[in-house]
Amino acid sequence: MTLQPHSVRRRLRRKDARPAEIVVAALHLFAERGFAATKLEDVAAAAGIGKGTIYLYFATKEDLFRAVVRQAVVPNIDAAVALAGGDPQRPAADVLRLLAERFLTLLDSELTAIPKLIIAESGNFPAIAQFYAEEVASKAMALIRGVLARGIARGEFRPIDIDGALPLFSAPFLLLALWKHSLGRHTDIQFDPRAVVAAHLDILLRGLAAEPRP
Repeated sequence: MTLQPHSVRRRLRRKDARPAEIVVAALHLFAERGFAATKLEDVAAAAGIGKGTIYLYFATKEDLFRAVVRQAVVPNIDAAVALAGGDPQRPAADVLRLLAERFLTLLDSELTAIPKLIIAESGNFPAIAQFYAEEVASKAMALIRGVLARGIARGEFRPIDIDGALPLFSAPFLLLALWKHSLGRHTDIQFDPRAVVAAHLDILLRGLAAEPRP
């Protein structure tokens, strides 16, 4: 067997790592500038590659955005789905608490800029909005729908209109993410995310709780 020189192996490893490095650079610039104002050549410069090299990996900025969502956002949804299904005997209220704790940790990351980007630019870039809705929003809603349905079926939660209640779980997380990247930068009004989520869960779970049996 012919061994490759160390320099060749290093270049190959570097080439294999490039897509992930490009995605990290793109997430940072999307968070900082938004989708429309971010150029592929800017991402290339941030990733430390030539502006022509980035086109070897991503033909368009939309393709790069999809890669950011698939590599940085979707794995968190998949992990949340696995967490919810990990123990079939776990009470539904505890599942919601675990999910809230997981989503709470994401509020410190640049991922919070993605929902704001989608909301702000969906009119001009409907394709990326549709992609995000299919890959992220629909999966997240299906996850919460399943937890609520399980709680109702077991008698842990009172019967409710699940579709009507569906946005309630995610509402504070979305608010905190949007506030962080918009009004929160221009006002002294600030929120403690942990306190907000704790208060929200207390109110939500009290509202979902099944009526005591006579």
